[in-house]
Amino acid sequence: MSEAPSASLAAEEPSFRVPAGEIAGRLARLQEAMQAAGLEAVFLVQTVDRFYFSGTAQDAFLFVPAEGPPLLFVRRFAPRAREESPLAEILPIESVRRIPVLLKERLGRLPARLGLELDVLPVNDFRFWRGLLEPRECPDASPLLLRLRGRKSSWEIARLEETAEMSARTFAHMREILAPGLTEMEFAARAEAYARGLGHAGLLRVRGFNALGYPGHVLSGPNGGRPGMLDAPASGSGTSCAFPAGAGPRRLRPREPILVDFGSVKNGYHLDEARMFAIGGLPPEEHSACRAAIQIHDRLIAAARPGVTAGALFEEALRLAGEMGLAEAFLGPPGHKVRFVGHGIGLELVEPPFLARGHETPLEEGMVFALEPKLVFEGRFAAGVESVFVVTAAGGRLISRVPVDVFLC
Repeated sequence: MSEAPSASLAAEEPSFRVPAGEIAGRLARLQEAMQAAGLEAVFLVQTVDRFYFSGTAQDAFLFVPAEGPPLLFVRRFAPRAREESPLAEILPIESVRRIPVLLKERLGRLPARLGLELDVLPVNDFRFWRGLLEPRECPDASPLLLRLRGRKSSWEIARLEETAEMSARTFAHMREILAPGLTEMEFAARAEAYARGLGHAGLLRVRGFNALGYPGHVLSGPNGGRPGMLDAPASGSGTSCAFPAGAGPRRLRPREPILVDFGSVKNGYHLDEARMFAIGGLPPEEHSACRAAIQIHDRLIAAARPGVTAGALFEEALRLAGEMGLAEAFLGPPGHKVRFVGHGIGLELVEPPFLARGHETPLEEGMVFALEPKLVFEGRFAAGVESVFVVTAAGGRLISRVPVDVFLC
């Protein structure tokens, strides 16, 4: 007779689950929104959307009707999907061509108006699913899905706070290991390895074609003033022309600004944070720029109240930078400026809404943002800060636990 697993072995198995009540609430809000939009059903193939509404990231396809229970069709691996998801209808399939057959058996027909995730669904996949499921119309369901995901529940806020605690410990470790002579890549690798030991999942999920998600963005001295491929104020050198962004082979030196932009993820929930480091102090101009970024950061978080539009916060950031005489460097050097000062964050590193020019989305309680006012002095250095906050009735409340400061080591 085999013995039951020991307590120590059980502790080695991942135990995180999304509560059944959390999933039920999300599905109820989705179905209400679908009915208002005139959608008969949505068919979700993107991993993060499926995980949000089912609680499992196994290889599967989620069909949600406007009324009635959802159906999760699992290609790989149904036993784990049943362990992870609270959904009642979890159906193993050997071929996706079984999906329309099973839908007809349960619903009597295929939906005529079927929402798909058109912002991420490749054209060939769209053609395949449209041919297989035979809807009359395929409206884009992504704006509806992302709007629902934009407001975080108290349970989700608690998960983000857990990630924040892990990140704070990682940033504290960075202060301990920072030393002259390390390359940017070596410093980033040591920080990433430490974070992995705390539960960092390693992969940062980023929505979009050709999007990159990697944890350690270390830009020292003139590398901080180096624009490049990223939709960011500065890209750094990267490791080569094949990966021209982030940490590179440059060695860290005393008395120069070091921008560390570090993405953390635990149990699916991301944080995106940046702090300035220096070995042995900073010259006055560089230190002043770092402090100016913190001032803009603090003013914007205080102003992030329900009803304020995302675009209004962006314009306030520009105004503050202009008052400080830093408009030329704010959000990138002339000719290379980005058009946002922050973005939503949660199960993906970058989510709507965006704190960006012309975005009229009003802030709501429960929305979570990564705010990143940065200054780039081309060819010289970057200065900035990034923190994650949640919108409350009284203004923004920091989720980030890393001290908002310049770390002089």
